Amino acid sequence: MSKGWLYAWGLGSIALGGASLIVPLYIVALGGTAFTLGILAAVAAFVGVPAALVFGRLADRTGKRRLFVLGALGLVTAMLLLMPTVGSIAVVVAANGVIWFAFAAATPVLTLFAVADAPPASWSTRIATLNKYQGIGWAFGLLLGAVWTGTAERLLSPGWVFDGFFLLTGLCAGIGLIVGARTFPADPGTRRETGEGRTEDDPRITGARVRRALRRSNRYSVRTVTFPFTPMRTDFRGLRFDRLVERFTTELALYFSAVFVFFAGFSGFFAPLPAFLADTGFTSGEIFVLYLVSGVGSALAFGTAGRLAARFDAGALQATGLVVRGAAIPAVALVGLAFGASPVSLGTTAAVFAVIGLTWAVIAVTGGTLVTRLAPMTVRGEALGVYAALGALAGGFGSIVGGYLAAIDYLLAFGIAGVLVVLGAVIVLAIRRRAGYLTPR
Repeated sequence: MSKGWLYAWGLGSIALGGASLIVPLYIVALGGTAFTLGILAAVAAFVGVPAALVFGRLADRTGKRRLFVLGALGLVTAMLLLMPTVGSIAVVVAANGVIWFAFAAATPVLTLFAVADAPPASWSTRIATLNKYQGIGWAFGLLLGAVWTGTAERLLSPGWVFDGFFLLTGLCAGIGLIVGARTFPADPGTRRETGEGRTEDDPRITGARVRRALRRSNRYSVRTVTFPFTPMRTDFRGLRFDRLVERFTTELALYFSAVFVFFAGFSGFFAPLPAFLADTGFTSGEIFVLYLVSGVGSALAFGTAGRLAARFDAGALQATGLVVRGAAIPAVALVGLAFGASPVSLGTTAAVFAVIGLTWAVIAVTGGTLVTRLAPMTVRGEALGVYAALGALAGGFGSIVGGYLAAIDYLLAFGIAGVLVVLGAVIVLAIRRRAGYLTPR
């Protein structure tokens, strides 16, 4: 697999990582409220699954996979470069929705790039490599945001804190577009000659095989720890949701209800969080650092979490992670309300963010294990697709409710978000008791 196009998408991921936080902070600077951020996050969540589903299938039917990814990078570039000229909150929300629509649309096509022209045995490794480049790019985008905003706040005019970073991230996406135009695999990347002057899809690359490779690969990244609004990497092509409904087990249905509840809690916290941190008095640079701490903590813990999930009861492990995260969420509000933006508050909040990141590693790794354990073997691909879609759907609803409650009182919003996460843990424990010892199969 050529690293040229991985570098191109890595540059795009730098732009996306920076945009994930600078846009909410820009909304706050324009006078937006916590509820406005809830709407912003909800739009990003609701566009994700349809974009991945529709454009994944369109790319298959047309064979223009390269065009779809280049188009996605072009949209991200255009929207980021547009931001400095926009003073309307509604337009910023719409432009942000376009950014995450483009990201979600490109995700399944990138997975196909990764596995094209490779034997199925190596697909998991290739997908893991793609996730690695995307995760590093995302983290670097947060680091770049911390450095830029921290410097600009001291040396430049207030407007350049945002305008300059939008231009910087837009430049990263634009360079990624140029590099991608030279390095993305040529179309048709996964088709072969039939001998009659026509081409047909390579029979090795099917939705079921790709989904199996996704299950075996590391699908988790820095992005999902603090940005649970878009679906995790999955392959929606060929999913048969009707087959899943026919083979639903009570335990799987209960687990999907738990997934909806705790993802709604995550989003109810993260959607209004930038507004809370800004209202507390933290600078944009400090807020970027907090998000980076959480993401790096999660990335460092994934290996350990995977080993624990392989050895111990995944249900009990996930419930523990959910309870700890549920307690950490309102702790952020308590620390901020008690200490303001003092150095003590920054250090303590960073420690809480690290805990939030560590718990995500446990929750993410055990989530895939539990779906695989609870779903009948014949519909595991469909079950994992529903799991990803439910996370995005819950993210949308949780963002709206969390933003609404945060506009009333931050402690109320974060407290309810924490309760939802703990309620998810209670449901998981109930499933564990019903289904028995939940070890991976």
